[in-house]
Amino acid sequence: MNENLIYNHIKKTLAEAPRNQYTAELHLQIIKYADGLKHITAKEFCEGVGLRQSFGTEFSKMRNLTQRLKAAGLNTDLL
Repeated sequence: MNENLIYNHIKKTLAEAPRNQYTAELHLQIIKYADGLKHITAKEFCEGVGLRQSFGTEFSKMRNLTQRLKAAGLNTDLL
């Protein structure tokens, strides 16, 4: 899946997320699409999804965490 499709899917999902679940949904979406976003910077991610730059830290943390989760058996295709 190309980056623009990923960005659009994340934007749509975040727009539909309950207000008190926004950050949790963002984390889940980053984990889900980490492989497709592994070559971009946190700044590029925030610009692509339309988020404040402060969410770049969340992007970096979740992308790094994804490697450990996958090593433990997580199948991101099931998210």
